[in-house]
Amino acid sequence: MAKVIFLDVDGTLIDYEAKTPASAKKAIDLARANGHRVYICTGCSKAEILQRDLPELDGMIGANGGYVEDHGHVVMHQSLTREQTKRVVDWCNGRNIGFILECNSGRYVDPLFLEQGPDAFVRYREGKGTGTTTKQEQLDRIRKQFFIVDGEERYRNDVNKISFVLRSYQDHLDSKEEFSDMIANTWGGKGELAIFGDLGPKGITKKTAIETLLAYIHADRKDTVSFGDAKIDLSMFEQCAFNVAMGNGGPEIKEAADYITTDVNDDGIMNAFRYLGLI
Repeated sequence: MAKVIFLDVDGTLIDYEAKTPASAKKAIDLARANGHRVYICTGCSKAEILQRDLPELDGMIGANGGYVEDHGHVVMHQSLTREQTKRVVDWCNGRNIGFILECNSGRYVDPLFLEQGPDAFVRYREGKGTGTTTKQEQLDRIRKQFFIVDGEERYRNDVNKISFVLRSYQDHLDSKEEFSDMIANTWGGKGELAIFGDLGPKGITKKTAIETLLAYIHADRKDTVSFGDAKIDLSMFEQCAFNVAMGNGGPEIKEAADYITTDVNDDGIMNAFRYLGLI
């Protein structure tokens, strides 16, 4: 029976240096040749995914469930309103917090993020054990991959979600209280270490997006398999029939998994695809 496979991206399909292991690409190519459908299910927006070197896929779920695409067709897209975006931008400004506006057209940062973002990304990579990097290297990457916006141009109506630098975990807790009309999450370092907070449309999760996609392609939940490495992937696990945690994943995702494969850079996808008989 053909399966529908959902792969988280960072820490699952790609490593923490944004590289896709050759074995993962090969596993996906073989699985699709065997008639299985393979989708990514990620917090990233489409613009960020287009910057990644990924294998050919059947589609994607992005923005933690806010965007659903099948073979180039947009099945669903729900973004924040301009007013919601303005409220978050003004809140971040008032607290001296840099942020990223994540849109399908690109990732937009304010000037303050140029000061805070490099250090946050250095801590992200160090926490994942991917070696050393400098603030200057991260600043150069931000300038290359992000658009810098200021003033009224920050108040957009096409924002899938907003990520912001956490000065402390209290910033995340305060965002949950301040923006009860949105969903608040954290992401960052190894073992669920919170380096960034994010805010997205309420009622949108990876679980609801999978439900939407399955209905569109007329597939059954019993034929679904998901792969993840972090707490944000738990909603994906709730919807899928069989769930795989990466060896480099956090304790909560491993406890919820039906199977734990090896690390992302230790042929984790390939080994799990073989275990499941997909290839």
